[in-house]
Amino acid sequence: MKKKNINLESYRNWEYLKLALGFTLSTLTTPLLNSVDTAVVGNLPNPVFIGGVTLGGTIFNTIYWLFGFLRVSTSGYSAKAFGEKDKSEEITALVRPAIISVLIGMFFILFQKVILWGFSNFFDAEKEITKYLEIYFNILIWGAPFVLLNYTFLGWIMGRKEIKKCLILQLLTNVTNIMLDLYFVKVLKMDVAGVAIATLVSQVLTTILSILIILRTFSVKEIFGNVDLKKILEKSEIKKVGAVNFNLVIRTLCLLVTTNLFLEKAAHSGKIVLAANSILFQIQYLIAYIFDGFANASSVFSGIAIGEKNFSKLKWTLKKSINSSIVISILLSIVMIIFDESFLMFYTKNIEVIEITNQYKIWIIIFPLVVSFGLVVYGNFTGAMETKYIKKSMLQALIVFLIFYFLATEIYQNHGLWLSFLAFSLSRSVFLMRYVKRFLKKYENLLIVPEHL
Repeated sequence: MKKKNINLESYRNWEYLKLALGFTLSTLTTPLLNSVDTAVVGNLPNPVFIGGVTLGGTIFNTIYWLFGFLRVSTSGYSAKAFGEKDKSEEITALVRPAIISVLIGMFFILFQKVILWGFSNFFDAEKEITKYLEIYFNILIWGAPFVLLNYTFLGWIMGRKEIKKCLILQLLTNVTNIMLDLYFVKVLKMDVAGVAIATLVSQVLTTILSILIILRTFSVKEIFGNVDLKKILEKSEIKKVGAVNFNLVIRTLCLLVTTNLFLEKAAHSGKIVLAANSILFQIQYLIAYIFDGFANASSVFSGIAIGEKNFSKLKWTLKKSINSSIVISILLSIVMIIFDESFLMFYTKNIEVIEITNQYKIWIIIFPLVVSFGLVVYGNFTGAMETKYIKKSMLQALIVFLIFYFLATEIYQNHGLWLSFLAFSLSRSVFLMRYVKRFLKKYENLLIVPEHL
């Protein structure tokens, strides 16, 4: 029996690590792409290009992150249906959010002028920065339906533990994006417009490839044959899905308030400080997405554990998430200490921007240590669809951020701004961990503890 448990432990460790690394490589392509966008325009003579792309990107982060539940919840429902081996439920988990994605995407296109006007007035940046922000936005808004569909498709594929397909999908489309970035900006001299067009083409390509991947799992005939519109539109089901997604929307709103207040304050600090904060924020995104790969693995493991009614696997996943958080956060902080100015020169050759960036680098060194639990353990809750705990912890963290934001920034300026952001990051970890025991207790009596896989 002991040997059997050791083999089970080894198998689970390998499966979790394989999933986590695969998802990390897959999800990292998004912030890496944003980093390439920043680097491509950052190496142009005028630093306002960085500000324009960063603020324009923030608009899309805002409207897309708000609907990030399309990936997160789809992954959870897909994993649960996959664990139950229920084909009809798997297809339902795909079709329902796909319909929502298209409708929301079309809404953004219809109201694009109102959205741009609202954000431009909110940021109230320098006139030249606003000009490039508008160029970037007016091109990229047409990708809204594709981006939201891509969230749904990627979440569904992730839920089925299909790592290779996720990797192929992300790598192909993002390598294409990077090549187009360099061609449009370096060769055709299209600066911000070139970056936006390259991203738009990549978004459309991702949707096409995602559909082809899905059709290799289920044929068109199988999908239409198993689509139960009555079930999809059933009031009780919509209410249940709506409650899960509403909590995730609140979580995202808290993130958006934090991010937008941070960048709004930075936008009024001058183009050099804005450029420096933009670079550090790109690095912060890279770190967050590394953690996100492990959160996705935890989410899939939790969802499948519940589908299999396996409490021991659910408990093991939580323990693995906590251990992974500790190890990764320490490694990432060490990496941030080791990186010198040559790393920053990837983003810009502007000496003044690099000097200012170095003044605030300490906050990025600390960031992994305080945010890790909030980003990785979070996956256990989303996989089990226990999103109410996520909502509560994020609302509490937002209150902490606002207190620091209004007090610390007045005294310590940009250092105070970063202090506020890290106080928020630490709080989301601390408050979420408070709900771990309650989370486990709920499933302790609902699930069984099998002796074998």
